[in-house]
Parts: sequence; structure tokens; C-alpha cells
Amino acid sequence: MTRQEIKPERLPDATAVVLDVFLATTTLLTIFENGAQNVFPVGSLEEAEEVSDKLDERNLLRGGEQDAKKIEGYDLGPYSWEYTPKVVTGKDVVFVTTNGTRAIHTAAGARELLIGCLRNAPAVAHHLKASGTESVYMVCAGSAGRFVTEDFLGASAILSCLNEDGYLDDWHLNDAAWLALNFAKRYVGRELEVLKEAQAGRWLLNNDMVEELEFAGDVGASVLVVEVAEGRLRRL
Repeated sequence: MTRQEIKPERLPDATAVVLDVFLATTTLLTIFENGAQNVFPVGSLEEAEEVSDKLDERNLLRGGEQDAKKIEGYDLGPYSWEYTPKVVTGKDVVFVTTNGTRAIHTAAGARELLIGCLRNAPAVAHHLKASGTESVYMVCAGSAGRFVTEDFLGASAILSCLNEDGYLDDWHLNDAAWLALNFAKRYVGRELEVLKEAQAGRWLLNNDMVEELEFAGDVGASVLVVEVAEGRLRRL
């Protein structure tokens, strides 16, 4: 339900899928999909500086947020619309956020670490099934240790796609996964309704960012599956 619940000792033999629907994993997927040369999701501002120092400054973009605010001195913020193909093609992008990239950092010990969101939920589910993995952790980044609806919705969408043919019938589901599957049955096809009622979704609407909300809620818009390997995104 939150990144604080991650138990690193359980991850070495598992696949972890980190979700931060508003906005980190949605934006990371978009940056990579729009042609960035390398994308580095980092866990802290200090790590961002360390990674940036090793890259060619002429080809570098730094983006993200801290406490929902653009980071002083950074090129870009956390929103998907900022990372157009014209902006990111061929660039090295270092990206850090308050919750999402920290969750990625905390889950780095997983055998396979995937970036998940609503836009690539069906593709992630297909990959999980094809990979034959026997242990999966859906990690909702949450917000400052609190449950958030949008990440739970993203996890429920992946689980719903994974279970279309009863694939999960013989799996041992924890309570959160069981709830997510039931949540998906109620809200499949109504994801935008859920996002508009979520606290962060209401904030986006109140700040005239309905397009960002709708972009994040476009289930299946991307067929891209990416993992985090050696600190950067890699296409699967």
C-alpha cells in the first residue's frame, strides 16, 4: 500500500512493480517512450547530483519534484507534458521525486524491477504472465507514508489484466491484492472517475490540469514495459 511497507529481504527472488500514477512512474514511462537516451530514476537529491556529475552536462536534463514543487535549479518538473519528444530525444534525464523514485530505490533489490502505471497496465500484466515469475510485489508508492487511491487503482488494473483467464486462482494473495482485484471489478472502465475523486486528482482538476489527469488515466495507451537495471530504465 505504501513504499514504507517494502520488506527488502523478500525481494531478491521476486518481481517488483512500482506504481506512482500521479506522477513519477507515468512520467518516467513517458520520458523513455518519447526518446530519451538514458533515464535515471534516483532516490534522493544527493544521488541525483552524483549521477549528474558523471554525465555530459550538454546532454543532461534534470527533472522531478520535492514536496510537490519543482526543484530549484532543475530543468523540468514532474509532469508528463513537459517531456515531449522535442525536449527529451537523445538526452540523459535524471529524475527524482518525493515518493515514486524513492520507492524504486527501496525496491532495487528485486530480481526484476518494473515501472507500472495505468498507461502500461495491460502490457505489464502480459509480461508478468509470460515471464513465469512465481512471486510478485505490487508496490504502491503512496504519499508520505499514506495510502493513495491512484496507486491502488494502478495495481488493481494490472492484477485485473493478469487475472483475465483466472491466472491468479492458484496464487496466494495478500489482503491488499485481494482487495485490489475486487476494486477492479467495480471500477474497470471507470478509471477516470476514480482519479477525479482521489485527493491528488482533485488537486490536478483544481489547478487546471485535467489533461495530465486524463493522460495518466488512459489505460493501455502504452505497450512499453521497462525495468530498472543498473540505475537506469531499460526496455523489455
